[in-house]
Amino acid sequence: MSTSIVFDHLFTVDSIDKDGKKFDRVARVGAISTTPNLNCIIDLPIEIFSLSQNEKFTLALSTSLSSDNGTSGWRPGMGNEGLAADYEYVCFGKVYKFDEGKQEIATAYISFGGLLLAITGHVRYLTDISVGEDIYLLIRR
Repeated sequence: MSTSIVFDHLFTVDSIDKDGKKFDRVARVGAISTTPNLNCIIDLPIEIFSLSQNEKFTLALSTSLSSDNGTSGWRPGMGNEGLAADYEYVCFGKVYKFDEGKQEIATAYISFGGLLLAITGHVRYLTDISVGEDIYLLIRR
């Protein structure tokens, strides 16, 4: 596993557009992790990548797409695709907020050009995520 990966957990979809459909081409997916007390809410562009109710997926966050801390391209055909080659959906964004709640539970908020991700769980799972950091979202089924 790459040292650039700062978060990597298995999730199961438990809701899709729970509060109603807000956007035509985006689904707000709620998911719970196999790790106790860890969950996420993520906006996904359904024309590019979608998930179904009860579907399992791996969600990883990485500071680089390089699988060996070298250089790699992010588009097919650019040579070594690094981590992107191992995932079905890859997106680039920025960590914009980190809230620490009660009993060592925290939420990290990340924006991917308007698509949002909120990960809530024990702070020990989120310690490598920093506000202001550029980050890659990587998802595979």
